[in-house]
Amino acid sequence: MSLLPYSLARPVLFSMDAETAHDLTLSWLTHTQNTPLEWAYGQTRVNDPLTLAGLKFPNRVGLGAGLDKNARCIDALAAIGFGFVEVGTVTPKAQAGNPKPRMFRLPQAQALINRLGFNNDGLEAFLNNVQKAKFRQRSESPMLLGLNIGKNGATPNEQAADDYLTCLDGVYPHADYVTVNISSPNTKNLRALQSDEALDALISTLAKRRDLLALQHHKQVPVFIKIAPDLDEGQVAVIAATLKRHCMTEGQTAATASWGVVATNTTLARSAVEGLPHGDETGGLSGAPVLEKSNEVIRQLRIALGPDFPIIGVGGIFSGADAVTKIKAGANVVQIYTGLIYKGPDLVNETALALRALGHSQP
Repeated sequence: MSLLPYSLARPVLFSMDAETAHDLTLSWLTHTQNTPLEWAYGQTRVNDPLTLAGLKFPNRVGLGAGLDKNARCIDALAAIGFGFVEVGTVTPKAQAGNPKPRMFRLPQAQALINRLGFNNDGLEAFLNNVQKAKFRQRSESPMLLGLNIGKNGATPNEQAADDYLTCLDGVYPHADYVTVNISSPNTKNLRALQSDEALDALISTLAKRRDLLALQHHKQVPVFIKIAPDLDEGQVAVIAATLKRHCMTEGQTAATASWGVVATNTTLARSAVEGLPHGDETGGLSGAPVLEKSNEVIRQLRIALGPDFPIIGVGGIFSGADAVTKIKAGANVVQIYTGLIYKGPDLVNETALALRALGHSQP
């Protein structure tokens, strides 16, 4: 448990505009990491190791991408007790994202809506921050670091692969795993990359480059594809078939696989927040309303992909019990994001303890 109760900080943060509070929190974490002030949010990590995709996860609870887009507070996030942290999404060139205001809280639904639009400082600044992080020096069993890559908003889909390859080249030496974000609803036409032909071409291109990078850097870095919750059963089946065609090898197990999927990103659906203040804002909805939507996609993926394809489950986790539903749906490990904003750092260990109690028999 962190020494500074989040219940004291939350009213102050929630009195501010959501993005202002977000930026203030990241700035504070950046300036306090690796100092004695880490005591305010630091806590002993729950030990619950699991081998997945060739990686040893210290526990099964991670931070979803989007909170730390520029990889500024990796060490602070490590101190909170995550087994793995995913930073980004990073794009080749810096971009401002969409006009403000672009982030909204919906407390009645324990939800957020954002239309940030991959706002980030670009690949060079991102990698500089990643290389400054000291978390690997501070532990014999450090948390894992995922680096999430995307395309610039001005890049047409026909040239999207070039952006992803530029980012993959840059992040590969520094990542424990890489996530390819093709499912944000806030970059025009990005989700079209999930279609059969486009996904097939993108994965084929990434696979060839990843093979070259593995030889160059003498290590195999797993690649995860992040998909949306707004997919019907047929679309999920097409994505699963594409992943199996390109990414599964004979004799593969979940422990040895070198590809995986992150399910899911935010949703465009609004039925759960209809009539609430900010409920009609455009953008991606995250938080409690996404829990069952993402679980259903995970169930469909697990059936279609079989038992040996790694799945990171994300969306709507606000308690240990919520995390258990993700594992029972078919995820191997989980990520939290919006739940952290509403519940604070204690949610990390609560979730990790619940998964440790569940054991590794699921899925």
